[in-house]
Amino acid sequence: MSFEPAKNPLGKTLLFGVGLGPGDPDYMTVRARDIILSADRLVHFCKRGRRGHARITADAVVGQDAAREIELAFPVTIEVPVEDDGYSGPITRFYDESAALLAAEMEAGRSVAVLCDGDPFFYGSFMHLWRRLSHRFPTEVVPGVTGMAGAWTRANAPITWGDDILTVLPGTLPEAELVRRLADTDAAVIMKLGRNLPKVRRALEATGLIERAIYVEQATMAGQAIIRLSERGDAEAPYFSMVLVPGEGRRL
Repeated sequence: MSFEPAKNPLGKTLLFGVGLGPGDPDYMTVRARDIILSADRLVHFCKRGRRGHARITADAVVGQDAAREIELAFPVTIEVPVEDDGYSGPITRFYDESAALLAAEMEAGRSVAVLCDGDPFFYGSFMHLWRRLSHRFPTEVVPGVTGMAGAWTRANAPITWGDDILTVLPGTLPEAELVRRLADTDAAVIMKLGRNLPKVRRALEATGLIERAIYVEQATMAGQAIIRLSERGDAEAPYFSMVLVPGEGRRL
């Protein structure tokens, strides 16, 4: 199936943060497709030496298009803890330099679409560019289906019922803080697992939630895996993984 851009879909906007959803290109919005078909530049974050995941998702619409692409390769990723000076210094410079690169494109009158996994305003790298650029250039943020929505849908696990309270937690929190917050919620999504998975498991065991916990890896993607967390080992979890704890609120 081919997609044609809407007539003059970009207007006067120069900077776009485009949410492409959790990975399956079928979950991409019509607005996102219009923009990536029409923007002068397609920008994607990536690990050095690899194509960005959001750029791979966009292949379903635009395929390879080297003349329009700008690659922003992170200088560091998970090999350095985020609280370490060896992370914060290089990554701040990276965002400053990336913003300057995109500003030059927009000052020349070219529209820039930053391709984002999930939703741009939900734990997204785009937000660091938005903070540096949106006050200078006309900007539009296109919402996308979040990874957690893709995960609980593919797991066939309604996440909240009735008046359930949902808490979204990064697995990077201290174990005691994870325990405190899990004990004070009805349903939870725990992200940023990586090497934190054993700590997350212990927190869920301490709060009596381990049997409700569902581990989802690469939701909606080709390598999708869904399993009870109690049946999954403690080996490091990949970037696109999370734990769901569905609520047990009011059923009618």
